[in-house]
Amino acid sequence: MDRRTWAQDVLRCHLCETPGPAMYCDICRIHLCKACVGEHLSDESKEHKVVTFRKRGFAPECSKHSKKLCELYCEKCDFPICVQCVSAGEHLGHKAVEILKSLETKKEVLQRDLQEIENLIYPKYQDIASNIPVQKADLQTNSKKLTTALHKHGEDLHREIDTAIEKLKSDVDEMESKHLVVLHKQENEIKCSISEITQCIADLKKLLNSNDVSLVSAYKSRIAEFRRLPPKLTVSLPSFTPEKINKEQIYQQIGFLSALSIKTEEHGYTMDSLGAESSPPDRPLIDVPRIITEINTEYGEPNQLWCVSCLSDDELWTSGADNMMRLYNLHSKLVKSIQTKSGNRPGNVAVTQSGELVYTDYNDRTVNIVKNTQIQTNLDICVADNKACAVVVVNQAGKLRFTYTGPPSTTKEPFSPIGITTDSQSRILTSDINNKLIHILDQDGQFLRYIDNCHLQLPWGLCVDTRYNLFVGEYRTGKVKKIQYYM
Repeated sequence: MDRRTWAQDVLRCHLCETPGPAMYCDICRIHLCKACVGEHLSDESKEHKVVTFRKRGFAPECSKHSKKLCELYCEKCDFPICVQCVSAGEHLGHKAVEILKSLETKKEVLQRDLQEIENLIYPKYQDIASNIPVQKADLQTNSKKLTTALHKHGEDLHREIDTAIEKLKSDVDEMESKHLVVLHKQENEIKCSISEITQCIADLKKLLNSNDVSLVSAYKSRIAEFRRLPPKLTVSLPSFTPEKINKEQIYQQIGFLSALSIKTEEHGYTMDSLGAESSPPDRPLIDVPRIITEINTEYGEPNQLWCVSCLSDDELWTSGADNMMRLYNLHSKLVKSIQTKSGNRPGNVAVTQSGELVYTDYNDRTVNIVKNTQIQTNLDICVADNKACAVVVVNQAGKLRFTYTGPPSTTKEPFSPIGITTDSQSRILTSDINNKLIHILDQDGQFLRYIDNCHLQLPWGLCVDTRYNLFVGEYRTGKVKKIQYYM
């Protein structure tokens, strides 16, 4: 029978063409009926591996021993082996199982993977893919909203600038008017005097030509009066001195976009991937730090200012020698006051990421939390130890990272750290109350530079806002100075 005419779903014995052969030779790769198995095995010119038809193809050829079928599976090596591999001692001490059992185990794994992919993973991918167009639409809507807000803010700024310029022009006009009034008055007085002098000259000439004794005798000299010349006006004309345009200040006054935050969810766990401002590039320190703003507070002798802590870029909490904690804005306006629960004065104050105000009670050493108030935390814990004259930094596990006891070059007075803070560049800033300056260190405790040109009076409490500005509280004056120290 021509095998090309067989039905595609009918198998026959390769020796006798009996349909539905029950056996199979894995080495020769032929189908056999049970009656032909003996005849096939009688050919001793080559090896044979006859198995039931259901088990055909389970035993692959050994990669090390040609024409040997792998009947076992080494679980340690994770690949099939033949009997000769075992007898050669190549897998001594390894656990080997029947290859059919290994195959069944592998198929169980495949089945589980298939179910998870079909029922869980694939639908999640579809959900994520379907959500991307929604995110794109939200992105476009938000960008338009931001652009509109920026445009409106720009118009407001232009309007304020135009108003300020018009005010200056009005001041110029007013000063000109006042000056003209003075000049007109003096001009009129001088004209009057000139008229009188002219008349006096005429009268004198007439008297000199007259022999009338009575008339000449009646003359009264005004020469002393005319000798007093009109006062000379010394006027300092107004001038305009334009402020140098500082691009950095302009950007700060305009406002800032919040950092882009992208969250990637994996198996129910969330990891943050932060944008430019949250993972900022390295920013250089400016050559000459400068004071941007001075905030006047109620503190000062005898109620000294101890601590400052940024609530936002526009407000900061303060505490001192009394039992109150006060929130000020950048215009020295008192926004809110909170009394400590015990009535004792607070020790240190800080603001958590969730916006809670945290303070220590100076007397009973308790830690207290005030809800609903906003800031940042740091991975390492930095402590300014005034008694030990050192800054001590430990990690979250409490292991000492380093100790800073002062700069390489000696200062006039011994190093006396009292206030401490960190910024988003992982730099550490500490106030040196003895030398009235600020030390700036890198994250490994290496001295970078001082802030020593801002005429600080006993600098104590420190904090840094999100725009790289340092706030320094002065112990005795009660002033808080906002200092720019980054480019």
